[in-house]
Amino acid sequence: MQAEIITIGDEILIGQIIDTNSAFISKELNKTGVSVYQITSVQDEKEHILQALSEAEDRADIIIITGGLGPTKDDITKHTICEYFNDTLVQNDEVLAHVEELFARYISTPISEVNRRQALVPSKAVALMNKFGTAPGMWLEKNGKVFVSLPGVPYEMRALITDEVLPRVRQKFELPFILHKTVLTYGMGESAIAEKIESWENDLPSYIKLAYLPNLGKVRLRLTAKGKDKELIEKEVDKRVESLRQIIGDIIYGTENDHSIEFLIGSLLTEKGMTLATAESCTGGKIAERITAQAGASAYFKGSVVSYATEVKTNILGVPEAAIKEHSVVSARVAEEMAKNVRQLLKTDFAISTTGNAGPSKGESDAEVGTVFIGIASPEGIFSFEANMGNHREKVINKTANKAFELLQKEILKF
Repeated sequence: MQAEIITIGDEILIGQIIDTNSAFISKELNKTGVSVYQITSVQDEKEHILQALSEAEDRADIIIITGGLGPTKDDITKHTICEYFNDTLVQNDEVLAHVEELFARYISTPISEVNRRQALVPSKAVALMNKFGTAPGMWLEKNGKVFVSLPGVPYEMRALITDEVLPRVRQKFELPFILHKTVLTYGMGESAIAEKIESWENDLPSYIKLAYLPNLGKVRLRLTAKGKDKELIEKEVDKRVESLRQIIGDIIYGTENDHSIEFLIGSLLTEKGMTLATAESCTGGKIAERITAQAGASAYFKGSVVSYATEVKTNILGVPEAAIKEHSVVSARVAEEMAKNVRQLLKTDFAISTTGNAGPSKGESDAEVGTVFIGIASPEGIFSFEANMGNHREKVINKTANKAFELLQKEILKF
């Protein structure tokens, strides 16, 4: 079962916004057993949209379109879909009542005729109610193919995919079972891992595929299996992961089911009833940002001190000025003081600290650009880790954050 995603909007093509919709739709379809064959972005231009629809119909069973469903003249998707299906727009009374209710409850301005036009949908379409907005989704069928048009607003699109589209897809099509299992590794490069597990990889059955996903100091090994027998697939994937541990168990720090390491750390802290704080300098709050992006982080994350300036390290975190003068702000001693003191300040079980030169200049330290120190404080003590993360500022910041999470996870697992 193949799907194609078409995103409509000049704002994507000129780089004004990032297309996060396609990533979400692809992931949700894949979980359901539908493979995405292609993703296409097109202009808000009738002929371009018609061509994309025609080509997608030749390739895919399900075509999902996002964008261009607003009430203004530049949103032409509904009219173009009507032309493609040789159809006309008609008023949907249920959608109109929904639009009027939204305006009455949440919008201070009076409803206009332009807003009422949102209730116009192709006569051949099933209207999909958009509980978060005025533009309905639309489900149409042609020559055994399904076409779904959705608003481009991400939170509106996500709700429609989850509540309306996927249940209909499952009901209409007989779908295979797809399982993804991702093994997290740290400290060894992609090519070195591939060499170590070559025989293991060659022995995988044809219905299990391996993908290497390297990213700044870590490599994720994703196993994907597809078939009709769910129980067989789950048992075989578990067996293969266990045999992989026998080969590279020293660099494996867990598995994920589309979950990040910060999600796994949050789960560990919640399970153990333990807490965390951060004191960041060179990472500028990146670690705290990734932690607080997880739902429920307030249960285990107390807070952060972004001590970018030296006086914040001394005045807020209590790093001794003598330590900075003797060792510089980019040093193991300062990283350890930062971690120890923020743990005491915020009364947590664990703390992470970072200090370093992310570049492009050396700043207040003579340490080379890319030099970082990560401090970890736990109930058992304090230690630091030194590394050079390269000469690209963004790479240094993200690689440092990844390494900090790796070190923290190791420590939490000791308890």
